[in-house]
Amino acid sequence: MELKRLYTLRKERGLTQQQLAKELKIHQNAISRYESGERQPDIKTLITIADYFDVSLDYLLERKEDPKPDKS
Repeated sequence: MELKRLYTLRKERGLTQQQLAKELKIHQNAISRYESGERQPDIKTLITIADYFDVSLDYLLERKEDPKPDKS
């Protein structure tokens, strides 16, 4: 599963893979592999990415079109 939306969200913010990796405290090559589908992030990392971009996990994983996280 490649995270196409991760790439899109990162580009919309004008971030390089290295800048995002620094913000998320993970390796740059992990970002690259997530975006290409070579590697899948664990659930903790997915939550961190979704929280950073303020989007829902469903949006990040392309399960829905509305990026807004559900606020309960």
